[in-house]
Amino acid sequence: MERDSKKKAILVVSFGTSYADTRKVTIEACEGKVVETFPQYDVRRAFTSEVIINKLKQRDNISIDNPTEALEKLKNEGFSEVYIQPLHVINGSEYDDIVREAHAFKGEFDKLVLGRPLLTSIDDYRKVVEALAEQVPKRGEREAVVLMGHGSHHDANAAYACLDYVFEDEGEKNIFVGTVEGFPEIDTVIKKLEKNNIEKVTLMPLMLVAGDHAQNDMAGDEDDSWKVILKGKGYEVETIIRGLGEFPKIQDLYIEHLEAAMEGKAC
Repeated sequence: MERDSKKKAILVVSFGTSYADTRKVTIEACEGKVVETFPQYDVRRAFTSEVIINKLKQRDNISIDNPTEALEKLKNEGFSEVYIQPLHVINGSEYDDIVREAHAFKGEFDKLVLGRPLLTSIDDYRKVVEALAEQVPKRGEREAVVLMGHGSHHDANAAYACLDYVFEDEGEKNIFVGTVEGFPEIDTVIKKLEKNNIEKVTLMPLMLVAGDHAQNDMAGDEDDSWKVILKGKGYEVETIIRGLGEFPKIQDLYIEHLEAAMEGKAC
């Protein structure tokens, strides 16, 4: 099909979630912000997790494209200008996959531009700290907030330790960052809690959605959940199960990245 110079689209890409409630207030909220900000663009959705895509199809009869399928549809529908904005937190392996998938469509559109994940520039880190500082509970001397990130084998995993450092640098005392599948691990976080004589911990996810990791690995009742581990160490533990995508300032930061991509600026 011939390209139509008037047909422009934004493809919003996330890992995805099978939890409908958190999908509505995180992924759909971010997508809604894109629609509101760029009414002249056709806004589409793609998930990068084939496991989630398949689960939603089989369980709920909901069909969601992966990035390649979404781009193929946009090409076949004659779109000339496409911007891809990932809702991923770090520039890790999932983002690398999106880069490769987008590169396969080089030349298929007049313009195909990829935005950057949440934590890209140092300015991003400071804005994320500012956004989260408004959402976490006020803390006494012996109270802390622990943010659970996903973690990765990718070298971008260093983003989590960097964010922890920026919290400290910005004067946000007793906010610590850990990961489920990377570093810092929960044992590393516990060392910081002990060093700071913490007695009460509030757990929050450092993930776009409050899905399986937040519900189970963080706040679950199994022996290996962070809540149970910390209670076993004698800490008073509370949980706040809200994904990053719920917070307006986080949504705004994704919009900033998309605007930078459209203007040809580095994030």
